[in-house]
Amino acid sequence: MTDVSSPSRPVGPPVPNWTPPPRPSGDTMTGSYARLAPLSADVHAALLYRAYAEHDAVWDYLPYGPFSSAAQYHRWAREHEGQQDPFFYAIRNLESGAWEGVASYLRITPAAGSIEVGHINFSPALQRTRAATETMYLMMKWAFEAGYRRYEWKCDALNMPSRRAAQRLGLSYEGVFRQAAVVKGRNRDTAWFAAIDSEWPALKEAFEAWLAPANFDKNGQQRESLGDLTGLVRAASDPAL
Repeated sequence: MTDVSSPSRPVGPPVPNWTPPPRPSGDTMTGSYARLAPLSADVHAALLYRAYAEHDAVWDYLPYGPFSSAAQYHRWAREHEGQQDPFFYAIRNLESGAWEGVASYLRITPAAGSIEVGHINFSPALQRTRAATETMYLMMKWAFEAGYRRYEWKCDALNMPSRRAAQRLGLSYEGVFRQAAVVKGRNRDTAWFAAIDSEWPALKEAFEAWLAPANFDKNGQQRESLGDLTGLVRAASDPAL
């Protein structure tokens, strides 16, 4: 095998000393505003159900829910706790002290160095908080520091809040897969976003600058937006935004 690609037979550059990274270990991740712990039906389900109650819209783009009772949601949590893929975390907002959402790693492919974040379900109480942003930072941080090369985000192409969130977090738009799935009996086109390991140092700096207490005034309003900070890093922006 030749080391150099030729114009007539191009190949990708070598990845020296490549070692597949580990799968998520289930360690708790804690920041200044959020704590992520592996989902436990007995510990978290009743509290999460209460956080989602009367907010059926949070389930619109997920392949399950809404749930008609706490017992039904408990069964769902019981079925998903401890799975390797997707690997679910419950999210505690340290400012309110409450468990207010879930997120997971999925499509975990160590051999390719690829991992996705998904099944994100933030209750209204968690949405648009520093804890919500820090949750995404902590999950991305773990993935890249564990050795993953690619961090993916996929969502229903009609889910514009999710597309805005992906771009704000510094993930680059990669296109739309048409008729990618059937979810709850409806067609789903899927929008793809990703960040890669070479972008992580600058993204990490952007997250830490945004999360710093000095970035917020006495009323808790941001001085500089995360989207402005990550915009310098993104390889491509979503044309729909």
